[in-house]
Order: sequence, then C-alpha cells, then structure tokens
Amino acid sequence: MSLHLERRSQPSVVMTWASPFMALFLTTVLAGTLFALLGKDPMRGLSMFFVEPLANLRLIGEVLLKATPLVLCALGLAVCYRSNVWNIGAEGQFLLGAICASGAALWLAGLGLPGVTGGSAGTGPGAEAAIRGLYAPVVLLAGVLGGMAWAGLTAWLKDRYNANEILVSLMLVYVAQQLLNYLVFGPWKDPQGFNFPQTPSFDGTMLLPSLLGGTRLHAGSVLALLAVVGFAIFLFRSWQGFQLQVGGLAPAAARFAGFSERRALWAALLISGAMAGLAGAMEAAGPLQRLTPHVSTGYGFTAIIVAFVGRLHPAGILVGGLLLSMVLIGGELAQSRMGLPNALTGVFQGLLLFLLLACDTLVTHRVRWKPRSPSSSQVATAAESPS
Repeated sequence: MSLHLERRSQPSVVMTWASPFMALFLTTVLAGTLFALLGKDPMRGLSMFFVEPLANLRLIGEVLLKATPLVLCALGLAVCYRSNVWNIGAEGQFLLGAICASGAALWLAGLGLPGVTGGSAGTGPGAEAAIRGLYAPVVLLAGVLGGMAWAGLTAWLKDRYNANEILVSLMLVYVAQQLLNYLVFGPWKDPQGFNFPQTPSFDGTMLLPSLLGGTRLHAGSVLALLAVVGFAIFLFRSWQGFQLQVGGLAPAAARFAGFSERRALWAALLISGAMAGLAGAMEAAGPLQRLTPHVSTGYGFTAIIVAFVGRLHPAGILVGGLLLSMVLIGGELAQSRMGLPNALTGVFQGLLLFLLLACDTLVTHRVRWKPRSPSSSQVATAAESPS
C-alpha cells in the first residue's frame, strides 16, 4: 500500500478553513521540537508565544499595537491577490507612507500654525482646537498618498511595459529603504538627537491619540477594525469588489463581461498601497513619534503570511493579524527570558507559511491509500515463470 494524492472533483470547503488550523498545529509541534533540540523546555517556549503575550494589560496592548499595521497591510494585499495582482512590495509602500507622513508632520510643525508648539495663537480657543484636530488626519493622508504613489510605480511599469509586478514591487522595497536611510542619516536627522539616525520628535498635535492608558495602543487600532468591516463590504457587497474578484478568478470571463483588466490592476495596487502607507503613517505618528530606520520590523512581508492565513478574507485577516502579532511579541519574550535567538521568530513565521501551503494541497486533493503496483521486473519474472 502507498499514499497517493487524488484530485477532488471540486475544492473542499471544510479543508479550506481547516487548513490554517492544521498548519498552526503542525507549526506548534515542530516549534516545540526545535525548542527541545535547543535544550529548552518546549512547553515554556510555546507559552512564550501563545500565553505570555496575553499575561497583562501592557502586553495585550502591544499585541493589538503590532496587529494594527499587519491587518491594514494584509487587507490591501488581499484585494491584490484576489485580483490576481501579486504585490510583494507592501514593505516598501509601508516605508513610503512613514516617510511622507513624517515629512508632513515636520513641515506642518515648521509653519508656526495655531496649536503647534511655538506657533501663533491668533485664533480663539474653539477655532484653535478645531484646527489642531486636523493635523493628525493630514499626516495620515500624506502617508496614504505616499503608499499609493509607490504602488503606482509598480502599476505604471506593469501597465506600460508589462513588467513583472512581483519583481518590480519587491525591488522597490530596497529603494524605499535606501531613501529612508538617506533622510534619517542626512537632511532630516535630529541635530539634538545625540547622533542617532532619527528625525526630531513630532509635535503632540501630529500624533495619534492614545486609546488605552498604560499602553502604547493608539486610535489607529480602531481605524484598522473599521477597515476590516469596510473591506468585507467592499469585497463581497459592492460591484467594484465583484469586478476585481472576477478578474482574478476568471480573467477570460472578466474580459467577456467587459471588465477592464487595466482598471483592476491600478485599483488593486493603489488600494494596497494606500493601506500599507496608512499603516506606515500610523507607526511613525503613533508609538515611535518620529521617523527612524527601523520604523518597520518587516510588517509588509509578515502581512503576506497574515493574508494567506486569513484566507484572503477580512475576518480571517483580523484573526491572522492577532496570531502573527502574538508570534512577534512571543519572539521578543523568548529572546529576553529564555536566551533564544531573535531569528526564531522568522523561523516560526516561515514554518507557518510553508505548512499552510502544504496543507492547502488538501483543499484540491485528497489522500488515498492505493495498493502498490508490481514493478516491471516482477512483471517480467511472472511472465517467464512456467504456468
């Protein structure tokens, strides 16, 4: 008897949703084995990833804080992947969002506007409060536009020269990183920052309001939750979302129906860039309160895993974002409390993605036991033997 993969007549709905849980279970087993090989207690190691991040209010706030950019980036990527547009450059779009938001914050602070530290006070208290309330949204809008512009480069090269969007979007990540380094090591470097590569701290009027006392959680988490609802409506209850998904599932049918492939390309990439740019702006104007070379810890790349763990569905992406956020926090705790290498977080994420892709095979195939067929030598021997 031997195992064979047999194609299903139609994809299994049960396995579609069971696959992520199977992948998570197998990842947990392999991670525990890895802890044991490293001479660490497997149960304590796993608790660092799945229990300790929820141990107190501060850590819960950190989990929600890290989940916010992951969810936002993954929502945009889900639109791309459902449209059969393979954007791998959310990390670069995230960085451009952070850069443009930071530029807007520094520029507004230098204008001497009402309510800004050192600014003019030529308006009444009510008008000044209203003006101050506009600064943070302007900073976020600058981040959105920056992310859209960076994704627009990929869309333009794909549309104009039929360049591969996977390679273009990925290579632009490194361009964005070098641009970020140039700014924080050069013209935007804080002259009073003790030679650290970072911008001056943003004025308080440019920052996102705090959401939970005693934590770094900010109001952007509420926007991420609203975005989950908005994208669910857009993808499954709007004509535009329907066109994008038809173009991804059946391009020939989409062309027959008159849906524009070019418009779908631009829409998917611009939406994805906008969400990644928004996430970058929130990171700079939220917990960091300035621009640094490490504004992103790989959120754009991790969001790819989040999108697929969540089955490209907004509700699933929310769960996947929380899960991967716990993995990020758990990796930091395992490093500080157990002396495990920081690379373990990347290993954990890689295992999860690899096993998810492997388990997804069972969506379209089933495992069958089949009797082993006789080898050619056995057949020849049987033919030569006397009857």
